[in-house]
Amino acid sequence: MKLLFITSNEHKVREIRDLALKMNANIEIEHIRVAYPEIQHEDIEFVAESSAKFIRKEGLVGEEEPFFIEDSGLFIHALNGFPGAFSSYVFKKIGNEGILKLLRGVEDRRALFKSVVAFSPRGFVVKTFVGVVEGRIASEKRGASGFGFDPIFEFGGRTFAEMSVAEKNAVSHRGRAFRKFLNFILSSASMREAD
Repeated sequence: MKLLFITSNEHKVREIRDLALKMNANIEIEHIRVAYPEIQHEDIEFVAESSAKFIRKEGLVGEEEPFFIEDSGLFIHALNGFPGAFSSYVFKKIGNEGILKLLRGVEDRRALFKSVVAFSPRGFVVKTFVGVVEGRIASEKRGASGFGFDPIFEFGGRTFAEMSVAEKNAVSHRGRAFRKFLNFILSSASMREAD
C-alpha cells in the first residue's frame, strides 16, 4: 500500500518511515512537496483538517489518491499555551533562543507537544489522529538530533534532541499520532481483505 505524505519536513518523513518499519507495516510512504497555505487558527486540529481539504479542493493531488499531512504545536503553560498552533511561525521568527528568553526566570516550565495527522483517503473525507506528550522546557538547548523545538523540550530527563529517532518515536506526540494513524490503516486494510 502506498500513501502520500505531503510535507516540506524531511525529519517527519524519516520518523514515520522508521515507525512503519518497526511496526512491520507493509506501507510505502511516498514523500511529496506541495505548497499550500497554513491557516492561522488557535485550534491545531482545525488547521490540519482545513489544510487537507484545501489540498483536495485545489486538486494538488488526484481525487482518489490517499494522502496525509501532519501539523504540530508546542503549548507552554506559563505562556498560556503559546506558541501552540503558531509554533512553526514562531520558530522561524524567534527560534529556541526566543522561547528560552521568554521563560527566563520562570519556574513553571511545564509544556506539552501536540501532533495532528489529517488523512484524506479520497474526496473531501478527512480523518484526524491526535498524539500528545507532556514534558517541560529545559533551561538551555541540549542535543544534536531532531529539529524545531526538540533541543528545548524535555521528557524523562532528556530533550527530544538527545534521543535517537526510535527513542523519540516511542514517546513523542508525533510518534503517538503516527502510531494511531498506521494502526488505523493496517486495520482498514485487514478488514478489506476479510470482505
